[in-house]
Amino acid sequence: MDNFDRQILALLQQDATLALKDLAEAVNLSTTPCWKRVKRLEEAGYIRGRVALLDAERLGLGLSVFVQIKTQHHDSRWLARFAETVTAFDEVVEFYRMSGEWDYMLRVVVADIVAFDRFYKKLINSTEGLSNITSSFAMEQIKYTTALPL
Repeated sequence: MDNFDRQILALLQQDATLALKDLAEAVNLSTTPCWKRVKRLEEAGYIRGRVALLDAERLGLGLSVFVQIKTQHHDSRWLARFAETVTAFDEVVEFYRMSGEWDYMLRVVVADIVAFDRFYKKLINSTEGLSNITSSFAMEQIKYTTALPL
């Protein structure tokens, strides 16, 4: 990966709808070499997809909840079942296995406390072996970005 590739990735992180002509001009390449670089970056897995970022508030999904989970199980079979269960919940937008005090962390996006309570009940009723769950409600989003530091 060279400086052209990094510039292309930085620009696409800001706006994936950029026309190829505009992208090529911005990085001082002609369109064909720029297109080939974008294709190579996609094929190599640097570009995993192109999406629209939606406004959760406008969609009535203004509550972000960070859920920390401890479990009694640490074997791969249990983790596979747990991961399959949790990833099936549309409300879960991020899911991590953690080091430290908590085993897993989820970011859950819902409309309100009532919707979170429904999610919470679905989670605990669908998963065996959870020993402790704590939830923290985001009061204000101060920074959010999908752009990686290049």
